[in-house]
Amino acid sequence: MRTTHRPLTTLALALSLFMAALEATVVSTAMPTVVGELGGIQHYAWVFTAYMLSSTITVPIYGKLADLYGRKPVLLFGIALFLVGSIASGMSTSMAMLIGFRTLQGLGAGAMQPVALTIIGDLYTLEERAKVQGAFSAVWGLAGLIGPITGGFIVKYLTWHWVFFINVPVGVGCVILLLSHFHERVERKPQQLDYAGAALLTGWVVALLVGVQGVGMNLWGLPVAAVLLAAFVAVERKAPEPIIPMSIFKVPAIVISSIAGALFSAAMFGATTYVPLFVQAVLGGTPTEAGGMITPMIVGWPLAAVVAGKLLLKTGFRPLIVGGLGLTVVGTSLMALLLGPQAPKLVPELAMGLFGVGMGFASTALLIAVQTSVGWELRGVATASNMFFRTIGGAIGVGLMGGVMVSQLLKDPTVPIAAANALMSPDHGQGLPAELVAKLSGALGTGLSINFWLMCAFTVAAFAAGLFFPKVSRTRTVSASDVAAPH
Repeated sequence: MRTTHRPLTTLALALSLFMAALEATVVSTAMPTVVGELGGIQHYAWVFTAYMLSSTITVPIYGKLADLYGRKPVLLFGIALFLVGSIASGMSTSMAMLIGFRTLQGLGAGAMQPVALTIIGDLYTLEERAKVQGAFSAVWGLAGLIGPITGGFIVKYLTWHWVFFINVPVGVGCVILLLSHFHERVERKPQQLDYAGAALLTGWVVALLVGVQGVGMNLWGLPVAAVLLAAFVAVERKAPEPIIPMSIFKVPAIVISSIAGALFSAAMFGATTYVPLFVQAVLGGTPTEAGGMITPMIVGWPLAAVVAGKLLLKTGFRPLIVGGLGLTVVGTSLMALLLGPQAPKLVPELAMGLFGVGMGFASTALLIAVQTSVGWELRGVATASNMFFRTIGGAIGVGLMGGVMVSQLLKDPTVPIAAANALMSPDHGQGLPAELVAKLSGALGTGLSINFWLMCAFTVAAFAAGLFFPKVSRTRTVSASDVAAPH
């Protein structure tokens, strides 16, 4: 059995997270331009939600597989699928194709972050983990700095298709390092994967996402989602190897972390999706300026995470969680109150910066608390479950806000919704009548303003959940036998 090379394995994991972080910032920067070229503003949210939907569904599945068969094969498969989806997305010639291939890309992304973070939990002790998580957050900061600039450069001098192709060299380098330097010993046992649970989980997420958008007759998704959720919980309670073991929710830290993670992720993904759109379509900014609005958040996040890693051993988890979530409330409140058609660009920059700092404190502390509260045999599924609730929160948040935006654009039947695509073109709709542009911009601004208030509501609810976060022991972990025992 060869020994794992920790520094080079850590570098490979950092590259996989860098790829995911860069993808988020670059795609958010380029998407208004993509809509200007391909059309389909009514499907704008689906480019993001399709990606998050597929990654959400697969996160707990990959987490379970990582516990059963090892972290390495699962992570390599996820990276390979992500790269195939990236190349296919870059070759898209219609919005429907792009949404379809983004779904494929998300199927791979579902493995990347949770399994990479699980490996970090395996390789490092608690004291080391806090520092490493801070260093990993710096990866997001670097991506936040260069992502909008890269996206703006690609859109201006190449074509938007290249925002997906840039993943390939990073992904190939990551695979080479993992194959040559990461080695693990896994005791493989015959196991039965929970196919019924996976199918019900998929149906529940799809129905819920359709329902929360609430446009036209799509509200049928909500009662269907409720039925599927009840069936999923019933199946998971009896399954020998459940996708999401209901027993782990006997651990209070996991329960609160899941609730808070879903809520603040709804606000976070909403901000990264709709703030750039607001800047480019309503304020008339360039693609680079639109993407640059995300930078303060993604830079503030890792800076705060580094500080959190140093404070964690002194303060414990709860002060960082409560204080961080409080800062996210301040940031989203500024967006809701001050971000309007005449707002200076300093407003979203300041709001996103405060939001990012708060996320850096809270998100880091929540994740390490979950990993600290369980042993190795539960760490993969616990980490993946935490990531699942974050991604499902993000997918639902973006989908809900997409429904709000489209409903505002559909309010005036005399205004064709397709004309709103022109607002994202380089000339900002100069070929359209001024009155039509004003109506479209006003409707879009109203819808996005409602979305900013929704983001604020999500962070307030996350802060309220954080107030109930329990004390987590740094020495005693919960084992599989503990959660299996009847209480």
